[in-house]
Amino acid sequence: MKRFLVTLLAVCSCWLFSVAQEGYAIKGTVVDTASSIKLAKSSIVLVHAQDSMLYTFTRTDASGNFQLEGLDAGEYILFATFPEYADYVERFTLDSATKVLDFGNLGLVLRSKLLEEVLVSRRQAITIRGDTTEYDAASFTIQPNSKVEDLLQQLPGIQVDQDGKITAQGQTVNKVLVDGEEFFGDDPTLVTRNLRGDMVDKVQLYDKRSDQAEFTGVDDGERSKTLNIVLKEDKKTGHFGKVDAGVGNKDFYQGQAMFNRFNNKQRFSAFGTLGNTGRTGLSWQDADRYSPSGSTSLMEDGGIMIMMTGGQDDIESWGGRYDGRGIPSALNGGAFYSNKWNDGRQSINGNYKIGELSVEGTNNTITQNNLPTGTINTVSDEAFDRRIFRQRGGAIFETQFDSTSTLKVTVDGTLRKGETSGFNQSTGTDGTGGMLNQSMRRTTNDTEGLSAFVTALWTKKLRKQGRTLSWELNETIEQSNAQGFLYSENTFYERGTVDSVWIIDQLKINDNNSMVFNSNVTYSEPLSQALALVLNYRLTASNGTSVRQSFNPVGAGNYVDLDSLFSNDFKLNQLSNQLGAIVNFKKGKSTVNFGTRISRVRFDQTDRYADSRFERSFTNHNPQLRWQYRFSQQKSFTLSYNGNNTQPSINQIQPVRVNDDPMNIVLGNPDLKPSYTNRFNVSYNSFKVLGNQYVFFSGSFSNTHNPIVSNTFTDSVGRSTFQYANLDNQSPINYFFYSNFSKNLKKWNLNVGAGLNMNGNVYYNLTNGELNKTQSSSYGGSVNIRQYIQNKYDFFINFGPTYTHGESSLQRQQNNNGWGLNGNYTFNVYLPWKFQITSDGQYTYTAATQSFDEEFERFIINASVSKKFLKDETLRLSVGVNDLLKQNVGFSRYASNNMLSQNSYTTITRYLMFSLTWDFNKMGGVSIQN
Repeated sequence: MKRFLVTLLAVCSCWLFSVAQEGYAIKGTVVDTASSIKLAKSSIVLVHAQDSMLYTFTRTDASGNFQLEGLDAGEYILFATFPEYADYVERFTLDSATKVLDFGNLGLVLRSKLLEEVLVSRRQAITIRGDTTEYDAASFTIQPNSKVEDLLQQLPGIQVDQDGKITAQGQTVNKVLVDGEEFFGDDPTLVTRNLRGDMVDKVQLYDKRSDQAEFTGVDDGERSKTLNIVLKEDKKTGHFGKVDAGVGNKDFYQGQAMFNRFNNKQRFSAFGTLGNTGRTGLSWQDADRYSPSGSTSLMEDGGIMIMMTGGQDDIESWGGRYDGRGIPSALNGGAFYSNKWNDGRQSINGNYKIGELSVEGTNNTITQNNLPTGTINTVSDEAFDRRIFRQRGGAIFETQFDSTSTLKVTVDGTLRKGETSGFNQSTGTDGTGGMLNQSMRRTTNDTEGLSAFVTALWTKKLRKQGRTLSWELNETIEQSNAQGFLYSENTFYERGTVDSVWIIDQLKINDNNSMVFNSNVTYSEPLSQALALVLNYRLTASNGTSVRQSFNPVGAGNYVDLDSLFSNDFKLNQLSNQLGAIVNFKKGKSTVNFGTRISRVRFDQTDRYADSRFERSFTNHNPQLRWQYRFSQQKSFTLSYNGNNTQPSINQIQPVRVNDDPMNIVLGNPDLKPSYTNRFNVSYNSFKVLGNQYVFFSGSFSNTHNPIVSNTFTDSVGRSTFQYANLDNQSPINYFFYSNFSKNLKKWNLNVGAGLNMNGNVYYNLTNGELNKTQSSSYGGSVNIRQYIQNKYDFFINFGPTYTHGESSLQRQQNNNGWGLNGNYTFNVYLPWKFQITSDGQYTYTAATQSFDEEFERFIINASVSKKFLKDETLRLSVGVNDLLKQNVGFSRYASNNMLSQNSYTTITRYLMFSLTWDFNKMGGVSIQN
């Protein structure tokens, strides 16, 4: 913690020194050029010449005089304006030679007397249009050859972590578009770390709705946080890209190359990445762009969640992503093409990606299970080795038949093949340290699968304005096949002596297939200028098969004896019919959406091994209400409500019986009833041009009636049996609040910000027949400071405290309450001869709690020295150290129901890296020079 505070003081001293200087002043008089009449109350506006951002302003007095004092040195543009007169514009510089600059008489000319008016464009840094927050890229300063990621880090309300994950207004950004179009699917880093920041005109942040909702203009509840990067018109012709290669000690390496060629509406890109540093080639978020890999979900229609994955140790459970646990090795590549023709009436957008990811590491988990009679403490150690190979291709074709109708067709497919192996051993003890159980489990698994998705959306504007018809059809196909071995030895103790031993040695084969068909017809009818009605009908049909086989050995290595207890052959069918009606009212500054959707669902499952059948039918009701009030282009307020039924999953009703983890056994409950959740959301967004002041907050609250909770019985040796049940008189709640404030202090050329956030929940579960109430919440605050001094330095620092509250009603004396501190910083110092010093760091402190008596402190510092070459500074050589203090220890704590867990794992630590980067850019036929 001391190291963090020392670094904080050192960084802050940079800007304190810069502001300790004498100020400058300007003065003058505004007059009518023809009559010399003094123009009282004229507006005097001063902006930075570099980025046109507002610096300060005033008005002239009764004699037309003005004076501004305490100004910083630099280049400025002065605007003098008065009604019916043309604007006066003058560019000037304040330096050490002149402390007070006297403009004398500034003559304004009546517009009626001018042959050509002098018009000045005043750019606003942030504009708020309904749900969209638009940032003007020219209003924010970045270094030459910077990337989009560097620009995003300057924008209020947006954060980018060291892995490239983008958080905006407290929510994760799932999609980054370029000029409103897909760019390599949903991999944000391919945009943010490769496109140049100086190519960007606007950055738009909004909650993207479905295509049908975009067409009708009526919210349908489907939303994903999205960034749209709008390019400048003169940056849409030419080619650009980069090549980056690095080699380090301890066998670390990384490299990437990307080439882009834009010809207005025609674009082509190709990339390749490799590395084992955890920084390149790891994002495959688009793998479950349409439906989770290896599963079928009908939750949108309120259907039963059908999970048809294999056991918990297979490749589908891993997910095929790197989350910071273990040492990764990645190799990826891909190509992208898009084009528009026939005056933009037809367009195509396609991409192909291929990649392999391997992760190897260890994991240690300490778990405290709170029971009515005491606690059970479990320590487990895991070693894993995982590999997945994937290919993915997709295309979007759009055509406009005429001015009233369009067709959009989307196809997407993924092939995957993976291998995993794992070794896990655990020991369970009671509160006094007495032995309860020991377990050893070894697994291997080979999997392969495919995912395919196709959709077609037809839209039609009818003769009456506002009357529309749209029809969407889509089909999803999932297939997965897995084969592996499970070997486990489980020993149970009674009063310190061995009571029983359970050994499992089996071959596991899992084959799953599913198809989901969906049809949605939407019709909108304007009832008046302010009122519109939207009707929709959705039909969803799902069917699939799931074959799970377990074989015991007959002799050494001959697994041919089918274990019918842990084998099944399911056939699944589900049909949903949904009707919806939504009313849209828009008048003045208010927009209101309200309506409901009602679904009738029929579920049918047959176990062909056991010759048994499970059927269920139910009706879901989903009301919604949303009100937005726009005070102005810079301020809006939104309030919404959604209600929805949640049906129990098939694994809760009739779970597949598995023996992958003998310490945790799941039973079904066919009498489960659906739960109902009320969810309220509120948000406020405001930007003031004067001082570049930005304010945002959002919050949500939800409670659930008739919740489905776990009913757990843990026996005397620590073995748990899980079953789910409904609670009639308790309502779990969830809440969330996020706020962000930022303001530019023009006197010090400094941007400061602050934020508050909290989230929490109250959950219930049954443990050994007793009701357990778990309360978990976290609170945090942060302060951030940012400054940029061209060709000298820039820095950003963010820090703030946290407090976590977590306790279980069964063992209140064993809570997990404690304080913490988080912070991060980045800074760049620009030295002569094109040298640059760069550093970033992340600090984490977690205090000891009653449940975990060890505090945790980690300060990760990365630092590098680089030199730029060539006239345009596009070639850079750098030497850097990752994790300078060697403190990157994987660590996390979390609470779930009546269980508290602490996790530590293998991760990447200190290494030295030499890298060479070349950025090339020739847009509009002319190379960009700095």
